[in-house]
Amino acid sequence: MSWDFKFGIEEEYFVNDAPRRDIARGRIKEFFAACRDNISGDIQPEMLEPQIEVASKPAVEFSEARAQLAELRSSVGSVARDFGLSIMASGTHPLAIWSRVRPTAQPRYGKVMHDLQMLGSRNVLCGMHVHVEVPDLSMRVDIMNRIQPYLPLLLALSTSSPFWQAQRTGLLGYRLAAYRELPRTGFPDLFESAQDYQRYIDTLVAARAIENSSYVWWVIRPSLKHPTLELRVADSCTRLDDTIAIAALYRCLVRRLSLDTTLNAGQTGASRAINDENGWRAQRYGIHGSFVDEKTRTAKPVRELLDETLDLVAEDAKALGCQRELDLARWIVARGTSADQQLTLYTEAVGRGLSNRDALAGVVDWLSAETMGETTIRH
Repeated sequence: MSWDFKFGIEEEYFVNDAPRRDIARGRIKEFFAACRDNISGDIQPEMLEPQIEVASKPAVEFSEARAQLAELRSSVGSVARDFGLSIMASGTHPLAIWSRVRPTAQPRYGKVMHDLQMLGSRNVLCGMHVHVEVPDLSMRVDIMNRIQPYLPLLLALSTSSPFWQAQRTGLLGYRLAAYRELPRTGFPDLFESAQDYQRYIDTLVAARAIENSSYVWWVIRPSLKHPTLELRVADSCTRLDDTIAIAALYRCLVRRLSLDTTLNAGQTGASRAINDENGWRAQRYGIHGSFVDEKTRTAKPVRELLDETLDLVAEDAKALGCQRELDLARWIVARGTSADQQLTLYTEAVGRGLSNRDALAGVVDWLSAETMGETTIRH
């Protein structure tokens, strides 16, 4: 390959009122201003006020990206404390009530909120995005088609959204279920070529349905700003280790699919529907579920599929120097995802006689502490 598969990671966090453990509804503008005045790094508001996005710079070494994200978590969290706030990385907020959340006062978000109406207000969700360099648009579209069977696995590893509207959802990853209320979300269609994809985008832009391709919010998409393929399926990961593991696995998969153009070639309508089914199974069961295998027509446990996928990309991990980071994916399966830990804490608290709200407040405390505290690789 004639490129380095540079990558960048974006993490979205909730901003909390620390004493109440609920979503923040005051001093948000001052908090953002202080972040920009005191922190060097890519820090952006999101569509709703109590959300913030940070991003690592393009890198080829995961140690560099990890250090940047660890510093951003620490610095943004420190500024938040000065305002009586806290930050936390999770797909949904256990105590947030969407009708109480205000949109961010920016022209782009104002237009989006006007278009989406109530659906925009319900978008109290945080994700984690990974950009991996793929210089040629034709290859980006081709890999976008062929990588889709692996996306449910990446989602399962990231699940951190078992609560919604202050109640259990019964799902491990509710975020994507809520996000799919929006248009142009979910798994993308299988495009025949870059020209086919560009025709779709150009038609929507010409018809003034969207301004540009950044208004297409699929679980994976060619980036508008960068020559990258952007992963968008993952929940925001509470533990930085999980962020790094998923980013490493995604980067390795992009390299593998770039080298082996026959891998997952010939995806069909049935293939896409099966990918979609497995996406649902990842939302519902996380790492404890099983996914439909199109070739064998059987359901394989996520743990088995992870082992197969890690074997598939072993050569890529060695070439990219991220074997250590890739091994962290096995640790996720061994000790559970953020969603698993949240549900354990909640169940134990209710078992001790705590009210639903107090039990959820304890989950928020754990999410905030874990977001700030886990910044080293664990074995």
